[in-house]
Amino acid sequence: MKPVTAAVTVPQAREEVFDFLDVLANHERFTDHFLVDWELSGPRSGVGARARMRVKSPGPDDWLDMKVIAAERPRTNVEESVGAKGRRRTRGTYVLDELPRGTRITFELVWLEAPLSERLMAPITRSVVGRANAKALRRLADALADQTNDDSP
Repeated sequence: MKPVTAAVTVPQAREEVFDFLDVLANHERFTDHFLVDWELSGPRSGVGARARMRVKSPGPDDWLDMKVIAAERPRTNVEESVGAKGRRRTRGTYVLDELPRGTRITFELVWLEAPLSERLMAPITRSVVGRANAKALRRLADALADQTNDDSP
């Protein structure tokens, strides 16, 4: 399946965005519209941080096991997940591009393996996942703004 990509521009500095994304627990704040029941393990941040969560969807429960596999401050954060009872493997990559006034956050999700049902419905699967990821990035922008406002005197 072709990857899906979403992007958003935020006024925060790239280092601030990276530091927020590097803490895996922060991801629940902006993805809980489609990923719920988070359980964290491993280190709090960086390579080796892990989470288990459930995809919020009709039908049988689909649990994901996610692990941060690479983090290069302040530019990239890469996570891999396994779902669909081991039949789906994905890699999600956040790339942070420094702008004159802020940061461009791009998230790309690549399917490394996918069940036949998802491959057969690839356009629908990609559309649903693309919309969910675009919404997640908009919510990430809101979470970063909230954090910036909380840090102001």
